[in-house]
Order: sequence, then structure tokens, then C-alpha cells
Amino acid sequence: MKRVFLIVLDSFGIGEAEDAPAYGDIGVNTLRSVSSSKFFQMPNMGELGLFQIDGVTVGEKKEKHAALIARMRERSKGKDTTIGHWEIAGVYSPKPLPVYPEGFPAEVLEEFSRRTGRGILCNRPYSGTAVIQDYGDKHMQTGDLIVYTSADSVFQIAAHEEIVPVEQLYEYCRIAREILQGEHGVGRVIARPFVGPEGGPFTRTARRHDFSILPPATTMLDQLKAAGKDVIAVGKIKDIFAGKGITESVYTSGNAEGIERTLEYLDKNFEGLCFVNLVDYDMLYGHRRDVDGYAEALAYFDKKLPEIMGKMGPEDILMMTADHGCDPAYTATTDHTREYTPFLMYGQQIVPENLGTRKTFADIGATVLQYFGIVPEFEGESML
Repeated sequence: MKRVFLIVLDSFGIGEAEDAPAYGDIGVNTLRSVSSSKFFQMPNMGELGLFQIDGVTVGEKKEKHAALIARMRERSKGKDTTIGHWEIAGVYSPKPLPVYPEGFPAEVLEEFSRRTGRGILCNRPYSGTAVIQDYGDKHMQTGDLIVYTSADSVFQIAAHEEIVPVEQLYEYCRIAREILQGEHGVGRVIARPFVGPEGGPFTRTARRHDFSILPPATTMLDQLKAAGKDVIAVGKIKDIFAGKGITESVYTSGNAEGIERTLEYLDKNFEGLCFVNLVDYDMLYGHRRDVDGYAEALAYFDKKLPEIMGKMGPEDILMMTADHGCDPAYTATTDHTREYTPFLMYGQQIVPENLGTRKTFADIGATVLQYFGIVPEFEGESML
């Protein structure tokens, strides 16, 4: 029974892409930055071949490596989660998703306010943990919604769970998702519920939910599902693809739970793809420019890797990659960084070799489909 486990180490870039200066990213390299931490330990990824990938200048270079390896170039314009995952699955995005460094335009907010019956607070880029401290009290007093964004293509709505019940907040997000189409089609509308006493401090809860824009073309997931294969989403994968092409899903609270759910699926019988996103690298450490935290999280994954590999069957394939960079040592911005990403593919069916630098992330989707005997309906070359 053929199974592919595709794990995205969210934001684990391996060096400045050739077009990075066009995005304002000069000298960025997530792997190089985290390797400077005393907590950086990735011996198992090293054995697979991480440090032999094109352009990687850190880590011990082994004479041999156990995985098929490649450096992935992003063809799409952009450097965010949605566009990166879409390209992995075969969707090329010729222009970046819209961002709003000055806040959202009046016509968007007026329609949103009219349909929700609530006023708007903030409306500018803001730290998610800081915005609830600065606007939480006024929100509780007025019932107005805290709307903010970031360097990503996101429309985020924060609300206290006692003022706006979580299901109501989700409904407000669905309204925003209907409004934010076309010119203002942001990648994600995100519900950010929080709790805390009047006067604060306030704390975000685990009931965040993302409402993504639909992929504009056929994806690897659609083709797998149409062929009768299982498509299992772990973490925020379901949200990134707006549920399209997915047969089963489970949300996670972070990397540790994502790894545990992956281990559980390794013990289950299915035929198809288990697509996993490990978000903490990006959300908790990359954007917050926490080099040591990022390094510790990578070391934890590397420590769990032998357990993952030990559960693999003779027809299982393990793939590991990333969707963009987020260099935690880059101080010019707290945004994602335009970088190459790693690709490592391991299994009894896989011959270890170095395939150099690929032209598009979509080669990953094409590889998955070929393994199941499916011809991709998108541009991408299989690495099998």
C-alpha cells in the first residue's frame, strides 16, 4: 500500500533566492542563521543529506547521504504560506497576493462593518500579541472588532470570547472572506479569539481558525482525491487549501502535536498522501526573530525523525521541504524572506542522489502524483 508523508517545515529556507533583492531581502539565510545557535543540532537530517544540498554552506558534509535531495526554487511571485503551499501542490501564482501596509481601504471596512453591525478598531499592521493588549479594553467597552494585518496577505479579526462568541467570530470571518475577493483577495482571513479580564492582560486562545481563498487551479490534492486516494491534512493544510481536495483532516496546536499526529497516521492503513505543516518555526520563532527558539524546534524535529522513519513501510515515502524562508536573524523586517527551500525524499524505493536546483516547487507535487501513477494537470517535473 503506497503512502507519501509530505512534511513542510514552515519557513525553513536555506539561502537567499536569486530574485530576493526584488523583495527587499538581502543576504537572508534561515538555515545559516539558526546554525549559529548553540541549540542547533540536526544530525539525522545531516545523514539524509541536508548539508549537501546546493548552496548550503553549514553543517558537516558527509561522503554519502541517505535521501534524494534538491534545492527548490519558487517560481511564483510572493513569499507567503499560501503561495508556497499552492506551488508545492502545482499552482503557479504569477503575482503576489495583496498586502496592506497602510491598512485596508474604506470600501472594504465599510461593507464589513455594515454586514456585521460592528465598528472597527486598529486597521493597520500589528503584532497579534500586542494588538489585543492595546485595543482589548476598547473592544470590550464598545464591541467593535479589532481588525489588523501583517506583512503577510491576511485580514485578521481579534475578539474577546465573552464579547463575541467564537462561532460568531467565525461567521464574521466568513463574511470577510466573501468580501475579500478579486482585487482584495487576501490569502487568509484569520479568527483570533482571546480571553482575559477587563483591563488585561489578554491572552490568545487556541481556537484560531483560518479562512483561505480557494486555489485558482487544479492541485495535486484534487487529482489524488479524484483518483480515489486518501488526502490527509495535518495542521493548517486544510485551511491553506480551503478544504479543497482533502478527504480527512486534523488540526494541531503546534509542532509537537503535528509530529505526534504524523506518527499516529504512520500506524494507520491508508493509500495516498499525508500532508503535514509544522507551523511553529514560522509563527513562534521566525517572525519573532528568535534564533535560539527556531534552532531548538528544528533539533526537536530532528530528534523525532528516527521514530518517524522507523515506522515507515516498504512502499512509504517521506518528503521534507519548506514553503518560504523567515530568517530569524534578519532585522530589516519581521516578514518572510525570499529563499530557496530544501527537499529531501527518503524511502526503500528511493535512490539517494543530488538533483541540484529545481525550477519550481511544483516538482514536488508532480513527484507525488507520479508515484501513484497519475499524470499531473500542471507544470512540474517528477523527481522519481
